[in-house]
Amino acid sequence: MGEADAESRADALTDAALGGDRRALARLLTAVENRTALAEAALRRLYPRAGSAHIVGITGPPGAGKSTLVAALIGEVRKAGRAVAVVAVDPSSPITGGALLGDRVRMQAYAGDGDVFIRSMAARGHAGGLASTTSAATAVLDAAGFDLVLVETVGTGQSEVEVAAAADTTVVLEAPEMGDEVQAIKAGLLEVADLVVVNKGDKPGAQRTASQLRAMLVAAPRVGSTVVDRPRPKQPEVLITTAATGEGVPELLAALDRHRQAAAADGGDGARRARLARAEAQVWAILSERLRDRLHRGGLRDATAVTLAAVAEHRLDPYAAADELLGKLMDETER
Repeated sequence: MGEADAESRADALTDAALGGDRRALARLLTAVENRTALAEAALRRLYPRAGSAHIVGITGPPGAGKSTLVAALIGEVRKAGRAVAVVAVDPSSPITGGALLGDRVRMQAYAGDGDVFIRSMAARGHAGGLASTTSAATAVLDAAGFDLVLVETVGTGQSEVEVAAAADTTVVLEAPEMGDEVQAIKAGLLEVADLVVVNKGDKPGAQRTASQLRAMLVAAPRVGSTVVDRPRPKQPEVLITTAATGEGVPELLAALDRHRQAAAADGGDGARRARLARAEAQVWAILSERLRDRLHRGGLRDATAVTLAAVAEHRLDPYAAADELLGKLMDETER
């Protein structure tokens, strides 16, 4: 597809999506996921319209009930008459239609609701629990008018902290009596959590797990005045829900709204930091991808292959190889 053709199609799809056409919105997100020229052209137009939605990341270990909780949250949001979009990052191949994982079937009850948009995206091996295009997808949904965007991560456990860079509010989900509170510490999840939710509150041990988590958070070391270059640890609220029945879900939605309001009331510092972290993650990801593409095409392709082969054969270390490839890029730019 030529650049002019991509821009023309992007304009048409963007106009349709902004006009409420959900099929056009789905096609835009497919283009974003596949990193096409059409997606880039659309995002150049849509990105200035984004920035007002509340992006909520929901993360935690497998089996904690993330999909069930997201489905319950959708229902609560709709009761309030609000629109909501969901980006569910899925570990399976997009060829298999990974949206319909077992628990995610619950979300399909809202498939006919025009104020609910649910999109699964394949992680495609991307570390950190998020697809590398998730932030771009949330920007598209934000620009399309969704005030609340929920991002459900893969659930890979200790690599889930990346969600904090993609969300305004990070919700860490735990399940009772599974040792997940220990896993949360190991993964650093409690350090990025804005809210901690103990799900499956009807199971024995839920109250004890919540008490243990509260005690851990209270006991977390505070930054002294002599340490000025480290961020102050968060003090997340700990809630209990039973997503399957909806118990505690209204309280969770209220807590999400409070966190959003608090971020706005503090002079915007928290919101600015979140936006800066998200911008940094997006720009570095795109820059890395474009550098890699330039090294693998055109006149640098053969030289890149030789350098990589030298590393594979232990004739060159990876640091020297990176410097060498950067030098080749700079030489090409100067020519």
